[in-house]
Amino acid sequence: MIDKIYIEKLKSNFSEAVRVILANKVRTLLTSLGIIFGVAAVITMLAIGSGAEKEILAQLELVGVNNIVITPIPDEADDQSNEEETDAGGITPKRFSKGLDMLDVKSIKKNLPSVKKVSPEIILETYVIKKGRQSPVKLIGVSSDFFETSNIEIESGKNFSDVQTAYSLPVCIIGKTIEKKLFTGESAVGKQIKVKDVWLQVIGVIEEKFISENAQENLGIRDLNQDVYIPITTFLVRYKDRKIISDKPIDTGGGMIFISGDQQGPKKKIPRGNYHQIDKLTIQVNSSAELNATADVLSRMLKRRHNDMVDFEISIPIQLLKQQQKTKQIFNIVLSIIAGISLLIGGIGIMNIMLASVLERTKEIGIIRAIGATQEDVILQFLTESVLVSIGGGIIGIVLGILSSYILEITTGIETILTLSSILLSFFVATLIGLIFGIAPAKSAASKSPIEAIRHE
Repeated sequence: MIDKIYIEKLKSNFSEAVRVILANKVRTLLTSLGIIFGVAAVITMLAIGSGAEKEILAQLELVGVNNIVITPIPDEADDQSNEEETDAGGITPKRFSKGLDMLDVKSIKKNLPSVKKVSPEIILETYVIKKGRQSPVKLIGVSSDFFETSNIEIESGKNFSDVQTAYSLPVCIIGKTIEKKLFTGESAVGKQIKVKDVWLQVIGVIEEKFISENAQENLGIRDLNQDVYIPITTFLVRYKDRKIISDKPIDTGGGMIFISGDQQGPKKKIPRGNYHQIDKLTIQVNSSAELNATADVLSRMLKRRHNDMVDFEISIPIQLLKQQQKTKQIFNIVLSIIAGISLLIGGIGIMNIMLASVLERTKEIGIIRAIGATQEDVILQFLTESVLVSIGGGIIGIVLGILSSYILEITTGIETILTLSSILLSFFVATLIGLIFGIAPAKSAASKSPIEAIRHE
């Protein structure tokens, strides 16, 4: 019986609250603006945060958690860091470096116990021929460890075998986009493709991976789906090896220093260009705790092997990603503060308007108290109104937040992910704001004496 009476009271209070809100539509809308924008900001912030977290995790998957990346620095025309002037005014090289090569790879494998796998890469921009048509492609010479260090799964077919690598056989593994382009509707495994002047047999196809433009730019990650991978020994034998010295008078990356001028005149260094045998070296260590120490040892080891020349750069991708993650977290904190301020302002607005409503309806409060309404009834009435205003603002804010997230993703390219939990959280916060900031006005209304309230003009 008591429950039925309480339910009837709630229905009556709800009906009265709706009547009051509809009677003051403009004022109610203005009151709930803070809640609307606050809830919209919360949803947008959480969507951006979820998108950023997904992107960071995807990038971590691509670069590997325990990887160190070494990239060579070519000898450029304006690079004077390794040159010194002679007495005759000419320029001669201070040091001669052999460059990053396969001997470095062997030395790292042999001498560093913290290293789990070593994956060298050589990159050549060339073309693939299919049915008389040429398509641009990147040919990548890799070891069989490349796919593990890069977290790449071979979707169909198999990895390079030791025999294929040892005998430099003409085999390849291709990206998913290459398979779709050259072998539409059929499997590429077992078929042949002609890359530049060499026929290669396809022995595998890697799984398709989505790589954002941000990851490609910040981490130097290629679009793996459009690459053709061959054993690195095959690349060096059948395509290009920069360690082979060229007799041409102009440097084409063959790895020589060419001297210009006559025998009597000053000698000058001509830039060697890219004299490194390999274009990238990925080192996978046993644990993340060994990353910094291993990177330091690698730096000193390679510097010694390269005749005290630092013609390489060492980076730890996971540390770069952690820095990005920290920056994005700070951005999310700022957004949270802005959203919190908006909700606080919205709550204060609700409290102010409800206090004004109490003053306007003093006589009405006195009448309902005189005919039997208790203080609890009055408190419940005003709390219902404030919560309804807040819930209404919250619903509009949720719609606005969802629209803002989609518009932001379309216009800026920032990935946003909407979740049910973020929407429910926003709705809960909006309801709580109305409840908390409605208590003071409700108590103010209930504390009025019925007789004084009726006499109020």
